Amino acid sequence: MAAQEQLPKSIRKPLALTWAGLWAERVTHAFWPVWSVLFVFAGLMMFGLFGPLPFWGLALTVGLFGLAVAVYLVRGLRSFHVPSREDALRRLDATLPGRPIAALRDRPAVGNGDPASEALWRAHLARMAERVQAAKAVGPALSQTKRDPYALRYVAIVAVAMGLLFGSFGQMGALSDGAGSGAAQAAGPSWEGWVEPPAHTRQPALYLNDLAAGPLDLMQGSRITVRLYGGDGLSVEETISGAPPEQLMTAADALVRTREVMVQQSGTLEITGDGGRLWTIALRPDAAPTVSQNGEVEVTPEGEMSLPFYAEDDYGIVGGSAEVRLDLASVDRRYGLEVAPEPREAVRLDLPLSYSGSRQAFSEFLREDFSKHPWANLPVHVVLEVEDAVGQTGHSDVLAFSLPGRRFFDPMARAVIEARRDLLWNRENTGRITQLMRAVTYRPQDVFRNMERYETLQGIMVRLETAGPEMDSAARDAFAEELWAYALELEDGDLEDARERMREAQERLTEAMRNGASPEEIERLMQELREATREFMQELAERNGEQMDNDAQSNSENTMELTQNDLQEMMDRIQELMNEGRMAEAQQLLDQLMQMMENMTVQQGQGGQGQQAMDDLGNTLREQQELSDDAFDQLNQGQQGQQGQEGQQQGQGQQGQQGEGQQGDQAQNGQGQGPGLADQLAQRQRSLRNELERQRRNLPGAGTEEGEAARRSLEDAGRSMDQAEDALRDNDLGEAIDRQADAIESMREGLRSLNDALEGEQQGQQQAGGQQGQGRPSGEGREDPLGRREGNGAPMGTEDELLQGEDVYRRAEELTDEIRRRSAETERPEEERDYLNRLLDRF
Repeated sequence: MAAQEQLPKSIRKPLALTWAGLWAERVTHAFWPVWSVLFVFAGLMMFGLFGPLPFWGLALTVGLFGLAVAVYLVRGLRSFHVPSREDALRRLDATLPGRPIAALRDRPAVGNGDPASEALWRAHLARMAERVQAAKAVGPALSQTKRDPYALRYVAIVAVAMGLLFGSFGQMGALSDGAGSGAAQAAGPSWEGWVEPPAHTRQPALYLNDLAAGPLDLMQGSRITVRLYGGDGLSVEETISGAPPEQLMTAADALVRTREVMVQQSGTLEITGDGGRLWTIALRPDAAPTVSQNGEVEVTPEGEMSLPFYAEDDYGIVGGSAEVRLDLASVDRRYGLEVAPEPREAVRLDLPLSYSGSRQAFSEFLREDFSKHPWANLPVHVVLEVEDAVGQTGHSDVLAFSLPGRRFFDPMARAVIEARRDLLWNRENTGRITQLMRAVTYRPQDVFRNMERYETLQGIMVRLETAGPEMDSAARDAFAEELWAYALELEDGDLEDARERMREAQERLTEAMRNGASPEEIERLMQELREATREFMQELAERNGEQMDNDAQSNSENTMELTQNDLQEMMDRIQELMNEGRMAEAQQLLDQLMQMMENMTVQQGQGGQGQQAMDDLGNTLREQQELSDDAFDQLNQGQQGQQGQEGQQQGQGQQGQQGEGQQGDQAQNGQGQGPGLADQLAQRQRSLRNELERQRRNLPGAGTEEGEAARRSLEDAGRSMDQAEDALRDNDLGEAIDRQADAIESMREGLRSLNDALEGEQQGQQQAGGQQGQGRPSGEGREDPLGRREGNGAPMGTEDELLQGEDVYRRAEELTDEIRRRSAETERPEEERDYLNRLLDRF
């Protein structure tokens, strides 16, 4: 035992913990059937399932459980081996490289008396002593998978857990005190009761036998059920239902009586007789829901309104609506609005509810397009209303604002929209509308560049005048739809209109800079210029060579080619100069931009450039995946080399003690030449990062939502690449692989967004350029069995609209409501309800 004194004191704590873990492991392996049987027995007792059994049945059941416990206890005692200190030392030593504990307790077989051998042995012991300092406690192996392949131990745990949650400790005192009509119940009166909260609260039932007498808070609408056993010794008295005393329902054997009470008010509930109790019940009412506006109303360029709101209820909101009424008192009653408006019903909209997560408190947006409504751009009052499961409603304050609608920049389009509004306001405005349109178009050559549009308007006015104020509502609505389509044609018509809108936006921005407008106004006008410029480029892209401006065709030497990326950079530079207060430089750059826009031609190879960008990004993604695979292989090689060295050390046994020191040093390096290879991987990562940055700067789709999303994804990928490079230079291959995985995922998101951007541009060009009859693009004919095109440029998904125009959010809400309803139906199988609840937890 003298050799054991060489063990350092630092090993005592991990040795003691390892020894304790061995005790826990061996006790669990030997006696897990014993506590499993006891857990099942306890769970059944807490649920009172032994009460209905007769005496002989009860004795037989208890005897079977006792026999099972005895058998498993004997088997456990036979298989149990008391863990010793030596067992703990061996387990702890097995986790250390080179088994240093065994080395410290060993003695040299040869070389005693040789100074060189003894010096070498002391050096070896010193090295082993250093390794022992890193010893950590070894956890017990408690897994019972091989001994219990059917996981019966978990069934036992669930049984006792359900008994603790929903059973009663009172049932543990006597085996025969449960519900039933046996002899034990007939011998003396007893009772039990339950409180079931309303179903919409989704709260568990309460067991009255476990509740001490005294104050008790209950939800309004809770149902109390009390059962009295064993004759007339007990009764129920209550003042919480607000109804006169009811007769107890009596069973056929006159031994079980049931009383059901619905909680409607505060009061008392008393069970009189031996063992009875008295509760003072305070009513906890169901609070009414609330709803309020949760931010400013936002409007898209197309005129779609987005109204944020916040709704809250103590147990969840089941429905809601919004009512929109015209604020006639705030209307500017001039021109076509002087006459009284025709009566119109208030607009009622369904409020979107949260279809993922709780409905007790949530924020959502009411989105609706009122651009074509007669009240568009007129003051309205909006009231939000929500409802809970018991029918209580909550209302918001009256929200007053102008009902958003689409903005029209073309003067003639604005005039047509105003005429349309007057027609929908009152049909008596028919004569005024026709006179106004004739006055506006008195000299059509000064208003219309395309005389066909003038003739179209004249035709509409003639038919409108013929119909007169006596037209019915269907005819009025048909004229309103026709005027709307005509205004859209004027607003979004041809290239010259787009060019004019761009010039007007530029002039308004110049005037604002000259007059020292506020930053908010300049930001708004800059956004208008961006939109007008983007629309102009879209119109220009839809024209072929024969339809371009004569000036642009005849003088190609003075024509500049401008890509979307160049345009976006110039716009950003202009806004940066304005934010810095350098208005003169911003104005100069703006003039240069407008001059280039006047003379520009769209590059005919934009589609090819987009496909080239997709291909280049796909190649970068593949190279990143290959680099990640190489890093993973290098990590595996390092781990395998370390494991092989440790196995070689263990196989040499006591005869190779002299060589363990050198092999241990090599094993600690782990990766051998890993740092040098890691530097090479880091250099490859840096090259890929630079290539990705170059591709991001030249990415097409600038100015579109999908294009900006692609750029953000590539920026995230670049940051992950930088982190991976740092990890590689630190030789942390595990961290590098994680960051490379993040970069790969971000690049995939960028590819999807870029594909959406290019797909949208191609569809817009095909629809406006009359390319529908030119056949399918290259590669479009190859489709998979789901109808999706192959290749990098193919869209992500099918070309079918799955919902056929239906509101996807409303459909998701309906599905969620149906899942909630089915999950609350207790007659459904338990497996189905568990599955439905898991769906609700996820969505």
